[in-house]
Amino acid sequence: MKNIKFLFVSIFIVLTSCKDDTSTLKLEVLSFPNEGIIPDKYALCVPEEGGKFEFGENTNPHIRWSGIPPKTKSLALFFIDLDRPENLRHVNVRTKTITEDEPRTEFYHWVLIDIPVNINEIPEAAVSTGVIKGGKQIGRTAYGVRGLNDFTRWFRGDMIMGGQYAGYDGPCPPWNDEKIHRYVFRLFALDVAQLGLGGRFSAEDAQKAMKEHILAKSEWTGKYTTNADLRKSYTAKSGLESR
Repeated sequence: MKNIKFLFVSIFIVLTSCKDDTSTLKLEVLSFPNEGIIPDKYALCVPEEGGKFEFGENTNPHIRWSGIPPKTKSLALFFIDLDRPENLRHVNVRTKTITEDEPRTEFYHWVLIDIPVNINEIPEAAVSTGVIKGGKQIGRTAYGVRGLNDFTRWFRGDMIMGGQYAGYDGPCPPWNDEKIHRYVFRLFALDVAQLGLGGRFSAEDAQKAMKEHILAKSEWTGKYTTNADLRKSYTAKSGLESR
């Protein structure tokens, strides 16, 4: 009997210590359907004739969320390419092809933390329109605090494009990649108003800071490619225009 009583007490402690198991947090990207194709206007790179690509409109999509847990004090938002090739030697090399089965890793396109709880959407074009050489400024905005995205490392050493890239910068997968890339928006409800990060902080820094403060999470996924052959295939299957 004592063992049974101890078991019930243990279960009660575990259940009551959970952050938020029944959250109704819901993230929506109104600019394209979940698991659908991301339109070109939201991409940093779009195909050009001849098989390569050029810079696109790089407009941020319309994002909205609801159902934040009652104890939420801030939110954090990330936009991630789940399929960046681990080996970069063949990226955008005309004589090479990146096969679909090559190892992949993540590439962060947007890091936004300390989003106030009274904000429940980021309208289209509110934080990004066009490609800014050298990147957008780090720091606080009306929608939260921008961290560095991975274009900071990607353009490192480039005399024209090099700089500190913060905020939203859209998809730009290799044009010689045989895999359609998956891009996910991840929204986190947190139990702290600020993560205490400033200056040059990355997605990794943000994730470490929020690790013990997550109440709930919600996701929305899109797909994008600049590979001309793949675009013909998915446009035909989906019946969607890419532009």
